[in-house]
Amino acid sequence: MKKMMFTLVTGLMAVVLAACGGNEESKVDENNDKPKTEETDQQQQMEEMQKKLEAQQIDEKKTVAIVNETKILGSDYNGILSSIQGKMQQMGQDPTSKEAAEQVKNQTIDSLVGQTLLLQEADKKSYKVSEADIKKRLDEVKKQFKTEEEFESALKKSGMDMKTLETQIADGLKLNQYVEKEIPAGEITDEEIQNTYDQYAEQGKTTGQEIPKLEEVKPQIEQSLQQQKQQEKLAQHVEELKKNAKIDIKI
Repeated sequence: MKKMMFTLVTGLMAVVLAACGGNEESKVDENNDKPKTEETDQQQQMEEMQKKLEAQQIDEKKTVAIVNETKILGSDYNGILSSIQGKMQQMGQDPTSKEAAEQVKNQTIDSLVGQTLLLQEADKKSYKVSEADIKKRLDEVKKQFKTEEEFESALKKSGMDMKTLETQIADGLKLNQYVEKEIPAGEITDEEIQNTYDQYAEQGKTTGQEIPKLEEVKPQIEQSLQQQKQQEKLAQHVEELKKNAKIDIKI
């Protein structure tokens, strides 16, 4: 598995990003028919794309996979699916194309299986999440929306209900605890930071960009390298867990 995706409340946040891009009010003159026509066409395209995205979802109660006797349901699948679809769209890719459809499906399954294995390990080691922590994170999610109605609408579009969202939040917090304690990224050396900065500077020169001094970007480079290292360790850890796991994919 080259890339693990354990983003908290993934499906909902993908919809947040889409909603943020679609809430801008048009400043076009009402008498200008051409911009209105273009806006209508764009709206139709967005609606058609939304239908294609929703068509990739599966029945919420359907068993997607069984991992060591733990069932993964369609409701779980649809949440991760929405996130992956959203990320692909941000990168200018069409997640509904024939070529991408199988990739999206496999990536969603990989993410769910890996997440389930890690959660099982977290439960074995008695990692816990309090109701207060869940509520705090839920409130943070809701703050991304202007109104409660917008939040509920986004939740519906993401293919989740409130119970599923709260479960994902709890799982995400538990995973964070487990990863931080059991799979630390380790220290980043000055040499690694310097090498990364040199690559960044070289790329900047070819595009004519102004390159900031190393001291100015060192914290960001260090954080990026830590995340990269932790993702690599996480992927390796999941592959080890898979060796002794019973995994039955149903779709």
